[in-house]
Amino acid sequence: MRKFAAALVILLAGGTVTLAQSQETSNELSATVGRTFISDQTVPNTNFFDNTVHFGIAWSVEFNYARKLRSYRWGTLSAEVPVLFTPDEDLNYGLNQVPADYKSLFVTPAARVTFLRDLPFSPWVSFGGGIGHFQASRDLIFFGKNTGHRVKTTGVLQGGVGMDVKLPKLEHTRFRFEARDDWSGVPPINVNTGKTRQHNYYVGGGLVFFF
Repeated sequence: MRKFAAALVILLAGGTVTLAQSQETSNELSATVGRTFISDQTVPNTNFFDNTVHFGIAWSVEFNYARKLRSYRWGTLSAEVPVLFTPDEDLNYGLNQVPADYKSLFVTPAARVTFLRDLPFSPWVSFGGGIGHFQASRDLIFFGKNTGHRVKTTGVLQGGVGMDVKLPKLEHTRFRFEARDDWSGVPPINVNTGKTRQHNYYVGGGLVFFF
């Protein structure tokens, strides 16, 4: 995670230098808070009670840096770097085999197209990809220490939709509603669900600051 944070700092610093060099460049920083939804996964070839891994509906926070690349009559094209962090994704399972929870971090550089930016409501779509990092708990769900592999890094594809809404008397600030899907590898949960990828659906809202 430290490497991811260092890369993000370097990227933000580079964006600040670019802004100083070109006054025509439009930059933005945003922060949203919401929930991440993951479908439950049944473990194949098992028949005991509650043989399905249940994922909690976790709180997540997303930070995003974006820079406008091109402007058109109908909208704008931007490059963005969404960083989605989930500090506590709870798990449940019928046997004492899976970790109590895990953390996840997704960093997915993307291209974003915003439509009708000058109007009060500006819808947008995003698509990109990057990396995801999982870190499982040291403890199992019922008792005892987690002796399995606790850390995993995976490739991620990201797709998102959202809307930015102008706020009265705040020229450089907008409210953002967004929904994103980070399609990643599976986290290290000690059981084989037969899946190699999973959808991590994030829905949240927050503020965007333009400068």
